[in-house]
Amino acid sequence: MPELFSLPFDRLNEGEQFATRGRTVTEADVVAFSSLTGDWHPQHTDAVWAASSVFGERIAHGMLLLSFAVGLLPFDPERVLALRRVEDVVFKRPAFIGDTVHAAGRIDSLSPVDDRAGLVTLAWRMENQHGELLLRARTQVLWAGDGARPSDDSPGLPLTAAGVLPL
Repeated sequence: MPELFSLPFDRLNEGEQFATRGRTVTEADVVAFSSLTGDWHPQHTDAVWAASSVFGERIAHGMLLLSFAVGLLPFDPERVLALRRVEDVVFKRPAFIGDTVHAAGRIDSLSPVDDRAGLVTLAWRMENQHGELLLRARTQVLWAGDGARPSDDSPGLPLTAAGVLPL
């Protein structure tokens, strides 16, 4: 699968599938995410409170899982230039501390921007170690083609809102 995320835009095909390695959700992940975001909801951070909640224990933040999913994809930084959009995120069930999660999905659509890059929409899902669906989403990224790799004397690929990334 890493090869897929290193291909130039013009060699990608709609429908190509991918799956990532797993990653275990730890208490340190939840605490660090709470610290970074300021989201200290007791469902995530208070074991006593969470024990009497609908889930019966602490759960990982949904946005933490979404971040994990994007981070588990082995994007080649020479190919995947920018995250453009996250859409249609649906959280289906919680991930508990100790769960191992992975992402899987497919290339949903390809849209050339110019002769150097295109937009790739990935439709994917995150599952736990039991194969249960935790969330699904679509992401769109700016993906370089062979013409986008700058030579030593080239100014590189412009990433302006008015240029390569139409509003």
